[in-house]
Amino acid sequence: MTTTFETQRAALADVVAIPVTPFAEDGTVDPGTYRALLRRLLDGGITTLTPNGNTGEFYALTPEERRLVTELTVDEAGGRSVILVGVGHDVPTAVASARHARDLGAQMVMVHQPVHPYVSQSGWVDYHRAIAEAVPELGVVPYIRNAQLTGARLAELADACPNVIGVKYAVPDATRFAAFARDAGLERFVWVAGLAEPYAPSYFSAGATGFTSGLVNVAPSVSLNMIEALRSGDYPTAMKVWEQIRRFEELRAANGSANNVTVVKEALASLGLCRREVRPPSRPLPESERAEVAAIAAGWSI
Repeated sequence: MTTTFETQRAALADVVAIPVTPFAEDGTVDPGTYRALLRRLLDGGITTLTPNGNTGEFYALTPEERRLVTELTVDEAGGRSVILVGVGHDVPTAVASARHARDLGAQMVMVHQPVHPYVSQSGWVDYHRAIAEAVPELGVVPYIRNAQLTGARLAELADACPNVIGVKYAVPDATRFAAFARDAGLERFVWVAGLAEPYAPSYFSAGATGFTSGLVNVAPSVSLNMIEALRSGDYPTAMKVWEQIRRFEELRAANGSANNVTVVKEALASLGLCRREVRPPSRPLPESERAEVAAIAAGWSI
């Protein structure tokens, strides 16, 4: 019987939350706080969770910590959400992570953009194919940040691996996204705006039906308000939300997204929900910038 991945596809056409990974005072992953943050997302109406995403500091976690985060997420969600686990690094590591996710009961994996300095387009296909073929039961979602990759290559991958069902597209160019999606097959994949709320309106206008979010850690209702507006084609309302979150996202995006995770954790710390610490190469906000983030978070209806 052919797997249709209907549940997974529906989960991608939504707010795809990227939880932060909180750290304890000694610098280790804090399981209790992580579970509390997940419950807050679930209670707030979020139904798609991505442990080990970039907002979760994927590249700063050890292999053991990545497994722990996956285990905690699947256990805490308890069937209340679809789990999309971030995997990556070398092929054997990514395959092992994907199989671990599958064995725990996760439904999908997101394959992080390869960080190798030398990535050919055919090599990109080979990398993702090796992972997708290792877990045919799981939906597979490539995370695309490479503006050079063509839509034809994604179509080639999906021809070989029908479990490649969605795309997290994170090239900051709405025109390029529109062309890429149509070259790959607009209806063939679920297109997720991978640059979160700031890009969601423009990417939805070109065919996206979901977006990722780190802001959702702070204010789930704000992210849900945006996707409801976009689903109904109410772009004026969506842009009101955009204006509401604009400054927060500008702070995250500044200096090449240097404070992408830092600002989210600072907002959570201001609300008493987790510690502000991040791991290198990220760094906590200086005291002089913390008040603005706290004021933004306090101003949202949470």
